Amino acid sequence: MHKVLIIGAGGVGGVVAHKCAQNSEVFGEIMLASRTLSKCDAIATQIKQLRGRDIATARLDADDVAETVGLIKDYAPALVINVALPYQDLPIMDACLETGVDYLDTANYEPRETAKFEYSWQWAYRERFEQAGIMALLGSGFDPGVTNVFCAYARDKLFDEIESIDILDCNGGDHGHPFATNFNPEINIREITQAGRYWNEGQWIEIDAMSEHRMFDFPGVGERKAYLLYHEELESLVEHVPGLKRIRFWMTFGDEYLTHLRVLGNVGMTSIDPIEFKGQKIVPLQFLKALLPDPSSLAENYTGKTSIGCLVAGTKDGKAKKVFIHNITDHAETYKEVRAQAVSYTTGVPASVGAEMMLTKQWHRPGVWNMEQFEPEPFLKRLAEAGLPWQVEDRQ
Repeated sequence: MHKVLIIGAGGVGGVVAHKCAQNSEVFGEIMLASRTLSKCDAIATQIKQLRGRDIATARLDADDVAETVGLIKDYAPALVINVALPYQDLPIMDACLETGVDYLDTANYEPRETAKFEYSWQWAYRERFEQAGIMALLGSGFDPGVTNVFCAYARDKLFDEIESIDILDCNGGDHGHPFATNFNPEINIREITQAGRYWNEGQWIEIDAMSEHRMFDFPGVGERKAYLLYHEELESLVEHVPGLKRIRFWMTFGDEYLTHLRVLGNVGMTSIDPIEFKGQKIVPLQFLKALLPDPSSLAENYTGKTSIGCLVAGTKDGKAKKVFIHNITDHAETYKEVRAQAVSYTTGVPASVGAEMMLTKQWHRPGVWNMEQFEPEPFLKRLAEAGLPWQVEDRQ
């Protein structure tokens, strides 16, 4: 049994804590830490009620490296699971380096002052983590995360050559609010208002935000309109899927959501540039975040399903082949199990499974790694057992 420290008590952090608590053979002791201690305590109470297990809680400012180092030294975990904000990835990695503890996250680093995310900042830690003899596993959520492992499974088991990958993410659920985001509003809106970008024939192609879309028949949901975005797993998969000619990422949005987003953008509410308001500086997007529902509060009355997967095309034994490797998750079922909506669940479960892979040494080597750099089958086996079954569907 192992001791883990989970940093972040939002919707995903709650799921990770629940799923770790379900697996006492691997996760012997659990601490949940966040800037807001009351959130940690509320999750701990839920876990006690539903799982019958006690977990420790702590208040932590994860921006403060010294404070994080102090908590790690006091608690002495074998692994830090970072499900805080992407802004905090580097400070937490610094703390892990200083204390010699393994690290896992679900989303790559993003600076506060610029709406830009890429792996370069975290990949720069490779040599230091290797020299320290510790491991960092990047992007162990669903997308990135499971989608990377789906691609690795296709690369290693299903195809001789892969020509194209389309990652497609559909939330076919209904939370009953006119406008709300399924994860942190600030991060969500920063992500989808950036320019779209995809890899084609050896180069990155950039397009205006939300300017390209396609219809796709999502298993369990049906036909939905999906928009081309840039997403971080594209950056690593280009490096680790040999011969790949094109890779794109698509996500569905309802018309009402897009109308709200367009209006908010037109009046400046999605801006991350500080403005002066009544003698103090505020960031409009951060103010908007304070007005919107907390994503974890959406769970109780959420209906419908998510359907997320990878459409992979290439050749096998000299013949053309195309498959959609995917998972379908029901919002109501995830609420029953862990009091969370499916978007949090599909991110939190892979984080717990990735942690298990590291702690049991099925995936473990010093350095900084992406998900597709490891053997996919052990992870996918445990993923299905942990609550996210997956299917391979032939497509033509």
